[in-house]
Amino acid sequence: MAQPTEPAGGPQVPGYSPETYYAAGWQPPAPRTEPLAVASVPTALLLGPVGTGLGAAALSRTRRDGTRGRGLALTGIVLGALVTVAWVVVLVLAQQAAGDRAPLAGDVAAPQSAHARQLVLGSCLADLPPAGEVADVDVVPCADEHHAQVVARTDFAADSVWPGQAAADARVARVCTAEVLGEGADADADALTLWVWAPSEASWDDGDRTGLCLAASDEPLTGSLLD
Repeated sequence: MAQPTEPAGGPQVPGYSPETYYAAGWQPPAPRTEPLAVASVPTALLLGPVGTGLGAAALSRTRRDGTRGRGLALTGIVLGALVTVAWVVVLVLAQQAAGDRAPLAGDVAAPQSAHARQLVLGSCLADLPPAGEVADVDVVPCADEHHAQVVARTDFAADSVWPGQAAADARVARVCTAEVLGEGADADADALTLWVWAPSEASWDDGDRTGLCLAASDEPLTGSLLD
């Protein structure tokens, strides 16, 4: 059986043509880098899912055309996915923050937890929170037993400068008097204590401009103190 022999001129090297003279050290040109792969990385950082799409398209082209850039394409896909997830998290948090600032109805239909900033004139609280910074409170229908109610409210101008804690408290205290109570409070007047809730410097920096006056009692109340 005949033995195979090498073609004339010696063994063939991929990328070389036997009819062409190559200078010593010459190498075939490297495949080009896929432009979409290069573009996918910065696009992913700026536009999230758009970068993921470019990375996926670039990955497909590197397989089809033999171009370089597979690593860049994968980086664009991953970065785009991470940025997209970050956008979703920020959006959810923003919606929750907006919900924490949406005013309640004057008298809620069922017990619920709410941020103190959502309270309005007439809101009834199951219990009065301890003195200090107030965040979440339990709001109940005024027909249910409760221990406190918002009986007055004053709002600072949205563009006003922080006046200092003493001045903020004094501003709210001016509307927090027994005159704001309705006839329904007469029977409980001696048992009621008026509390001033004014913005703190920290809540002011976060956009809080609402001052509240609450009437509270150690004994359960039913009905509205404003009627």
